Amino acid sequence: MISRDTDFDAALPSLPGQRLARGVARALRGLDFVTLEEMIPTPGLRVDLMALGPKGEVWVIECKSGPADFRADQKWQGYLPFCDRFFWAVDANFPTGLLPADTGLMVADAYDAEIIKMGPQTPLVGAKRKAVVHKFARQAAMRLHNLRDPGISALIG
Repeated sequence: MISRDTDFDAALPSLPGQRLARGVARALRGLDFVTLEEMIPTPGLRVDLMALGPKGEVWVIECKSGPADFRADQKWQGYLPFCDRFFWAVDANFPTGLLPADTGLMVADAYDAEIIKMGPQTPLVGAKRKAVVHKFARQAAMRLHNLRDPGISALIG
């Protein structure tokens, strides 16, 4: 369990889904996963959080701030071909009975998360895994580059 460090509360995201994503990312980091928020596996799809594990596992985590947010999500099944496991991340007050039974579940807040139920494992085939990990790496590197050199986007269009 990662401690609640109030020195970092100034950087706390304001949106509930982003707070959940932060807590999940912290918890997964403790399991030696690295994460990327708002990962785009293919045009038209954007997952809340994609995680890459120490053995090459690819997990997708969708963060839902409440029942209305969940009901409005019409794309989540399109994320399944891009991961080995799929999870919902919700807060402790979310009515989890609304969530599909054949998916994983994490309960989170802005500081941590706990895996309540592992989703079924549906391993990616080799070529698909390579493509997903390649996109993950490129998007992560692009974000790092943009942080290091914020003006580069204007130079290259």
